[in-house]
Amino acid sequence: MNGDFKKKKRYGQNFLTNPAIPNRIAAESGITAEDGVIEIGPGFGILTKELCSIAKKVVCIEIDSELIGILSKKLEGINNVKVINADVLKTDIASLIKDEFEGMDVCVCANIPYYITSDIVMSLLEGRYGLKSVTVMVQKEVADRFTSKPGTEGYGAVTAAINYYASAKKLFTVKAGSFDPKPKVDSAVIHFDVYKQPRVKVNDEQTLFKVIKAAFSQRRKTLANSLYSAFSNGRSKEDIASLLGQCGLSPSVRPEELDIEQFAMIADRI
Repeated sequence: MNGDFKKKKRYGQNFLTNPAIPNRIAAESGITAEDGVIEIGPGFGILTKELCSIAKKVVCIEIDSELIGILSKKLEGINNVKVINADVLKTDIASLIKDEFEGMDVCVCANIPYYITSDIVMSLLEGRYGLKSVTVMVQKEVADRFTSKPGTEGYGAVTAAINYYASAKKLFTVKAGSFDPKPKVDSAVIHFDVYKQPRVKVNDEQTLFKVIKAAFSQRRKTLANSLYSAFSNGRSKEDIASLLGQCGLSPSVRPEELDIEQFAMIADRI
């Protein structure tokens, strides 16, 4: 049916072919009959149909103009769906939500391209669009990193940043054979319950994220040394060590041992 369609590497297209997976994604997404859904990269609409069966309204954002006609045919007869030909990273999500989902809680649910996973996830969280949740399929190793806990190897700057905006959990793993073309790695579906307000209150968010970035920029260094490299203006190493002590932390503590609350304490001291 889609034999004439040429997959495009530049869009990172890996299409779901196992019908059990979209069904499970929709079922475990937490989406209700009163919710609106934004789907990113609907492809041939295999997940779209499942979302339309449970949500009040679905708006799909598809970057590949060649897929729009195919999607329209696949979704013919379904009256609670709209397809937009656009790049999600260049889309005014706030305006889209205002125009398309009045009075609804809005969720994002998608099988997103691997090469822009972090860009999409962080733009959705940082945008503060009032989203209820974000459920996405990503590379398994990325899912492991996004859902890592403090003190584990996978825990890093992006994990700490995500924890500021949302509670993340891995739902299930998806084998590579569930896609066409078959990727080289397995995937996993992760779910973010987005906080109405960030998990911690800080005096200055820019300082918080600068602290997180500095802390993980050189993981082999102690936290004190990493922070000194980023915040040494007018401060000695002893000042940084004293600041950490005021937060109840040893100067030799490693960044991967800290949770978002501890990073927030450090940022406020700075």
